[in-house]
Amino acid sequence: MPYVAEPVDDLLTITEVLALLGGNIHRSSFHRWRATGPGPQTMRLPNGQVRIRRSDLKNWFESLES
Repeated sequence: MPYVAEPVDDLLTITEVLALLGGNIHRSSFHRWRATGPGPQTMRLPNGQVRIRRSDLKNWFESLES
């Protein structure tokens, strides 16, 4: 059986996330959401940069639908 690679769960920058959200969200709003809890799950890399898994962004966005 040939090896089949798992799909890559991209790590997105905040700039990429804001662009995917249509460019209508301010960076400060996104950071406020992170600080207070309603934003998507994030991770901090050893160099201090913040990344968001594409799957976490998708799950968060789907949770907003009512």
